[in-house]
Amino acid sequence: MTDRELVPTQSAYLELKAERAGMQEGYRFLDEKRLILAGEILSNLRDYDATMARWREAEAGAREALRAAVGRHGLDELGVYPPAAADCGLATNSRSVLGVRIEAPVAAGVGDGDGASARAVGSGGGSGGLAGDPDANADADPDPDFDPDSDPDADADARRGDRAGAVAIRSPEAEACRAAFADLMPLAARLAVLTGNLERLRVEYLRTSRRARALEDVLLPEIDERLGVIDNALEEQEREEAVRVRRGRGGAG
Repeated sequence: MTDRELVPTQSAYLELKAERAGMQEGYRFLDEKRLILAGEILSNLRDYDATMARWREAEAGAREALRAAVGRHGLDELGVYPPAAADCGLATNSRSVLGVRIEAPVAAGVGDGDGASARAVGSGGGSGGLAGDPDANADADPDPDFDPDSDPDADADARRGDRAGAVAIRSPEAEACRAAFADLMPLAARLAVLTGNLERLRVEYLRTSRRARALEDVLLPEIDERLGVIDNALEEQEREEAVRVRRGRGGAG
């Protein structure tokens, strides 16, 4: 409604007052929603930062284990080494925060030690000078304490290596590398869940913030301006009416 369409009546004034009260209530709701969403974003960011720190630590250990395994086997042989079972070990509980779906990661022992056990195994197998002489490590005898026959999956792993065109020789370095990268999977899954939460919260926060700013900076000032126009017009009408009344009384006297 433009100023030309405004009818300076008491009913129009009250109608605009009621409309402004509704808009003000909507703005308060949007402002509170922004605060709640911002708090949820900060909570997820703290969780993301902590998980990312654990990821970087575990990734560093996995790189060291990979370096040792490559020094022992070489890239070609390590490329056909039987992989570990793919299981991120992560479940989520869904909840809603003001209409935004939040997935809460739930996993027992996710990233416990962040690959420390794998690095411990790798450090135990790295005493043979893997980094110093890769060729010597490739020709070295397997660890006498490592018994492939004690592993029920050894035959299956060897068969998988045969099908790949090469027989992967099991070693502590390769096992440590496999375990270290397996430890990264739960952390990667948790990071993916938190990233999804943050993206949904970001989109909803921006949408809510735009609506709140539209009310605060555009709609409410426009209504205030219209109320001012009508209020001034009503005051002018009251003054004109008062003048007419006084003139009427003077003429009658």
